[in-house]
Amino acid sequence: MEAKSKFKNRGKGKSMEAKSKCRLLFSIFFFFLPLSQAFNYGDALSKSLLYFEAQRSGRLPYNQRVTWRHHSGLTDGLEQGVDLVGGYYDAGDNVKFGLPMAFTVTMLSWSVVQFKEEIQAAAGEYSHALEAIKWGTDYFIKAHPQPHVLWVQVGDGDTDHYCWQRPEDMTTSRRAYKIDEKNPGSDVAGETAAAMAAASIVFRTRNPHYSHLLLHHAQQLFEFGDKYRGKYDDGNIGGVVKGYYPSVSGYMDELLWAALWLYKATDNVHYLNYAIDKANSFGGITWSILEFSWDVKFAGLQILASMLPTEGKDEEQKQILKQYGTKGEHYICACLNKLNTTNVQRTPGGLLYIRKWNNMQYVSTATFLLMTYSDHLRANNKKLNCHGVVVDADEIFSFAQSQVDYILGSNPMAMSYLVGYGDSYPQRLHHRAASMDSYKKNKGFIGCTQGYDNWYGNQDSNPNVLVGALVGGPDMEDQFRDSRGNYMQTEACTYNTAPLVGVFAKLHAIKSSTSNDLSLVSSS
Repeated sequence: MEAKSKFKNRGKGKSMEAKSKCRLLFSIFFFFLPLSQAFNYGDALSKSLLYFEAQRSGRLPYNQRVTWRHHSGLTDGLEQGVDLVGGYYDAGDNVKFGLPMAFTVTMLSWSVVQFKEEIQAAAGEYSHALEAIKWGTDYFIKAHPQPHVLWVQVGDGDTDHYCWQRPEDMTTSRRAYKIDEKNPGSDVAGETAAAMAAASIVFRTRNPHYSHLLLHHAQQLFEFGDKYRGKYDDGNIGGVVKGYYPSVSGYMDELLWAALWLYKATDNVHYLNYAIDKANSFGGITWSILEFSWDVKFAGLQILASMLPTEGKDEEQKQILKQYGTKGEHYICACLNKLNTTNVQRTPGGLLYIRKWNNMQYVSTATFLLMTYSDHLRANNKKLNCHGVVVDADEIFSFAQSQVDYILGSNPMAMSYLVGYGDSYPQRLHHRAASMDSYKKNKGFIGCTQGYDNWYGNQDSNPNVLVGALVGGPDMEDQFRDSRGNYMQTEACTYNTAPLVGVFAKLHAIKSSTSNDLSLVSSS
């Protein structure tokens, strides 16, 4: 903005010498532009939001843009006497898992809260972002019919994985599973509360009544999760979630996470005091974690706490928030490889690497936190001290951008891991609906094993492009094998893409602003 105002206010009566200097500066600036300027972040943003429409369960709306999908799961919850139609399939299967779905919505909401102006600047994408969030929160409202009841899963992972079927043809179990007072699940209740609290901020001005409704549910879920504590995979539904989305980190991180989002949504000091009082006993200021994911929220809540304003806080609150910040900075420094001890691994090509199974989920969440914290430092004119090494906001931003550019094609495989973006991207995703003839094209029923016989094992590209999906990505040597059976690398998940929505918007806004400034220099 500063550069733009300078160019905007130039007088028109310039000397030839001044014009020559401007052209020279423009040439030098253009010569040193990073290769990343070739990436179309606006296109990546549009595609990332389109992906969530492909993952919809339920009755699809009239304005559905992913036309190869059709209605599915229309009897979900019927057997249990509750309406559970809607929500999202988490990945390439047809189960609705509550914990990762809630985290997806939390990250979509945080993207809009953090980068609202940047998303609004991208024509049409703000409404698409709100639609993506609301598709999830509408489902959560249905799934929370009573204060101490939350339906957290529809479908069974084991039976689902025996079949390769489109969601429109499902013949597998659609049994629904809930948590309640006798079978607590503070982790999934806390994450769902966080999602609804964060979304309530998003809809506060656009739809105040809906925002209030979300906040009401969030507060009830938080109270429920806190009063009846326990891990949801330790209860009677443990058998159906342990092999898929077990809460390895426990529930304390989700309760702290939910409390912070409720504080941001309500400004009620009760929630802040909860996060302050339990900061030590719940691990908020004791755990130094090198990942941020659907299961492990510590790094995210530490960064969130570190950005809370300290004005009006008492000394204890300020000190605890500072300790949260110190742990959050540990995560940032580890991603930057600036620690004297353990840093986050990187591939030879420079990609952050946590583990071989769906590594991109950790890259996208790290990129979001890096970009967010970079903005925080810049806004407060601060720098980060990583064990004696001073890092400024620009360095953090540049590293975050390098991760995005790797995802979009600046990598040893010269491949975009965001499906549908660029000329080269994965063609054989481990995704049932994308890998088979669409229901719109072939309304004939495809049976459970028929999908495996006719579709799963063939070498053809998927007939439907799952635009905007972020796949699991390459191994620790930057190698990627594009095969439907290679699910560790070729399966995409909603929580992979969700953190990138805000990041793409931020990069697009910066690139657009820079392009405008350069055009003004060029014409001077």
